[in-house]
Amino acid sequence: MTARIYRPARNAMTSGTAKTRDWVLEFVNDTPRRIDPLMGWTSSSDMQAQVRMRFPTKEAALEYAELHGIDAVVQEPKPRKHNIRPGGYGENFATSRRDIWTH
Repeated sequence: MTARIYRPARNAMTSGTAKTRDWVLEFVNDTPRRIDPLMGWTSSSDMQAQVRMRFPTKEAALEYAELHGIDAVVQEPKPRKHNIRPGGYGENFATSRRDIWTH
């Protein structure tokens, strides 16, 4: 029984960071997924593939895995680079602007 512990990335469709601060413990699929011939849905006979637990810290997730005898692999998150333009959005409406700005 193996699991991976990670912090989920933020949704690319939003600028918010909701649900990205918690650490997630998710079990790795032991059996391959099958495609249902009637509906085309993917399914698995492994019920642990549906389990996803959230923890406030990485240490809490590791402690839970150790307590229950789960082999866990930790994936560290990559730091996010901030996209900050010099001047920013307000520069578009500055009265001291030298260039003409129109749509």
